[in-house]
Amino acid sequence: MAIEIKLQELKENVEIVEVNAIKVAVGDLVAKGQPLLEVQADKAALEVPSPQSGTITQILVKVGDQVKIGQAYIHLDGANGAVAAPAKAEAKPAPAAAKPAVEVKPAPVAAAPAPIAAPVVVAAPVASAPAKEVFNTHVVASPGTRRLARELGVDLTRVAATGQGGRLTEDDLKNHVKAAVSGSGSSGGSGIPAAPPLPRFEDIGTVERQPLSAIRRATARQMAVAWSQIPHVTLNDVSDITDLEAFRKSQDGKGPKLTVTGFALKAVAIALREFPAFNSSLDLQNNHLILKKFINIGVAVETEAGLLVPVVRDVDKKSVRQLAAELTAIAERARAKKLDSSELSGGTFTLTNLGGIGSTGFTPVVNWPEVAILGLSRGRLEPVWKNNQFVPRLLVPLSLSFDHRVIDGAAAGRFTRRIADLLEQPLAMLLDA
Repeated sequence: MAIEIKLQELKENVEIVEVNAIKVAVGDLVAKGQPLLEVQADKAALEVPSPQSGTITQILVKVGDQVKIGQAYIHLDGANGAVAAPAKAEAKPAPAAAKPAVEVKPAPVAAAPAPIAAPVVVAAPVASAPAKEVFNTHVVASPGTRRLARELGVDLTRVAATGQGGRLTEDDLKNHVKAAVSGSGSSGGSGIPAAPPLPRFEDIGTVERQPLSAIRRATARQMAVAWSQIPHVTLNDVSDITDLEAFRKSQDGKGPKLTVTGFALKAVAIALREFPAFNSSLDLQNNHLILKKFINIGVAVETEAGLLVPVVRDVDKKSVRQLAAELTAIAERARAKKLDSSELSGGTFTLTNLGGIGSTGFTPVVNWPEVAILGLSRGRLEPVWKNNQFVPRLLVPLSLSFDHRVIDGAAAGRFTRRIADLLEQPLAMLLDA
């Protein structure tokens, strides 16, 4: 008997995924646990396993489709394996040998709210809230709801819980944020103004609507959190990389291709050891500055689907050649949508290089919960007064954005200048490493 296989939850707070690849064809006999699809969940590529064995009778999606959790994506004849319980029986307890395709497990009850590493920026609850809206001191919420709250910087004790038994749901959290953004959740009406509705562009002319990709949706969420949480300041400087560029080109054919990004990674790692505040996170909930003893640097990579920031770990412990090889491999995996979630998390600082595209400077957005990000722009030959004459030198612009709650302008200037000096004297990296 053919049954519908529905998309199970693959990752917390991910409701829609994008199909990267279909791993099976109609008529294939598949085993339980065999990958059926490869999907993009936020910025990570994940495989979707078959919940049971059987024969594929129909494929309901194609590459590029966006699929919601709980949506059917394949029909499977389970005659050759265990058959999932029919959808209409989902309300009744299913026997152990016949679990539904999508198994919903009750979330464990937590005794206390998880610590929140960022300040609350949403408005306070309405003073005259209805009696049924109880603001819990000890919040009952699922791990997924708590994680979403941390990403949004929301104190769960300020959110009205409407779930069964006083449980706080994701809908409660989203409604709270919407109210704060519109100003309706603040007794003084001082919330951030909501964006007005868009005009009907179709009444003006022809338009095309394109659904946002999984990567673009994840980027939008992260940038909104970063911009709302962090008071940004950007400091600009330049570095004379004439000697570095000559040395880099002299190493062609002697191993992994060396790039300016690889040297910049090493220079940043050295500077982070000397300026530990730039390798930190701000915990206002507990009035702490968390100084990390490890250096993991995210590197922005452009892909067809959008920007990805894979993380290079333990940069301070690796040579420039090792970093060059790792950068090449991780960029190839990013463009092929082969990164897993572990490669996209755990960063302590971010580096983004627009030198291959252009620009004379820009304002990169700090990747929360980090406190700083360095941007490189395109190097250009300029006349520089040196040894009593003007000589052509290759100058690269540096743009450092930082969290002004943690870092002052003077410290940012010294940090950026240190990186510039290291790039100007590449041998110094060997001495200081």
